[in-house]
Amino acid sequence: MIKDILNKPEGRRLEFKQELPTSADLAKTIVAFANDAGGDIFIGIRNSPRQLTGVPEPDLMKTEEQIASIIHDHCTPVIIPEITFLAHEDKHFIRVQIHRGSDFPYHLRAKGAKEGTYIRIGSTNRKADDDIITELERRKRNISFDSEPQYGKTISDLDLTDFGKQFSELTGEELNGTTLAKLGLVKELNGTLTVTSALVLFSGFESRKELFPYSKIECARFKGTSTDIRIDDKTITEHIGRQPEEALRFIQRHVNSSSLIEGVYTRRRWEYPMAALREALRNAVVHRDYSLTGKDIKVAIYDDMVEITSPGTLPPSIDFQEMDARQSDIRNKAIAPVFKRLGLIDQWGNGLKIISEELRSYPDLELRWFEKGLQFQVQFVRKSSQPATMASESVHDSDHGGTWPAPGWHQVGTRSAPGRHQVEKLLLSMKTPKKIRELMEVMSWKDRSKFRARYITPLLELGILEMTIPDKPNSSNQEYDLTEKGRKFLDILRGNGG
Repeated sequence: MIKDILNKPEGRRLEFKQELPTSADLAKTIVAFANDAGGDIFIGIRNSPRQLTGVPEPDLMKTEEQIASIIHDHCTPVIIPEITFLAHEDKHFIRVQIHRGSDFPYHLRAKGAKEGTYIRIGSTNRKADDDIITELERRKRNISFDSEPQYGKTISDLDLTDFGKQFSELTGEELNGTTLAKLGLVKELNGTLTVTSALVLFSGFESRKELFPYSKIECARFKGTSTDIRIDDKTITEHIGRQPEEALRFIQRHVNSSSLIEGVYTRRRWEYPMAALREALRNAVVHRDYSLTGKDIKVAIYDDMVEITSPGTLPPSIDFQEMDARQSDIRNKAIAPVFKRLGLIDQWGNGLKIISEELRSYPDLELRWFEKGLQFQVQFVRKSSQPATMASESVHDSDHGGTWPAPGWHQVGTRSAPGRHQVEKLLLSMKTPKKIRELMEVMSWKDRSKFRARYITPLLELGILEMTIPDKPNSSNQEYDLTEKGRKFLDILRGNGG
């Protein structure tokens, strides 16, 4: 068990602490876990570099009492943890397991819900804004944003021509007031049929752009493996029922296909599995968070991959590590049934399984996924090309008499994380060890915690940077230095056009 634990990265459901953190830090993590998918905190395991440091056996009971007291005194509503003592090779450590809550929003008692609510974004705790708190309150009432009524809007205010045509084509039924009511797309309020947000999203763009100007898909084809040169682009503004297929057509226009002869039949084979891409696009539309303003779905095609980015994190119960298992956690409770009625999605929880099965016949592709900020990103990456900016490198190391794997660019960041040139700039400044404030000055950053989460922590975890005082990670004299692995990685970046 301990080997499995030590090999896992910190993330949405996992955090490591060498020693018991401050009451405030622990309480933030506790409420963030309870507000999201739950999670485990291991005390007695250092995160960077990962090492089982242990908790002195005589301190176990006292530490358990401190944890329970912090949760009781600082967190509300009530959170009941599971605290377990574990041991490995005479070293003791503590597991604090927090289950996903249902009495949202969980928050710091002293600050109240508005100022003290936190959510989990990747491996960090983020203070929730008003929109997120409202979403947590909806989750408590078991309602979804898309099913809420848009007061003052009626069916006659919306252009439902294309949606009606699609509905009739795919179901053989007429789209009328009765049908809309059965689908939950309209609600009767005070004797008047009021439309829901979901029905607005199924209307023409002119009808919905006032309320949902970002309910669209931005598609782009880039030359090479960066966003420097754009070859083609398209903005898809059709209603959400049409968007996945329109986006798929854009992808098909920009990726290759070949003809395979099977007996007397000729079959077209695309360089990417279209069924998997279609499923990923449908998931992006069906499960995106439409309450987030200023964000649209993005489809980016590079020489080495297709990338789909959707606003909103994964629903709490969905785990991409278990793609073969049927998983269902519906964010949009009005939109998803309509997609199912139209035959645009299969049975509940089957999407990840379809993607997994399709990829088995494409061994030259790798699926990668990321939660970066309030968005979820999926990449279908071609292994064969292995450009230096994306694939793993093999670097000759004379000290080791052979080669060893240096981190690939995909391990350091994605297009929504630090850019390649930003990381290169940071590493180039480190001819001598530097304190974090010096590195922040180099990169023109002011927020220490965000800078640490964006740059320092990932590079430490990858072994590109190391602490000069590893036993005291929070020391005021702490500096960061390039490792030998980091120097090799910098050589890779500079040798490929830096």
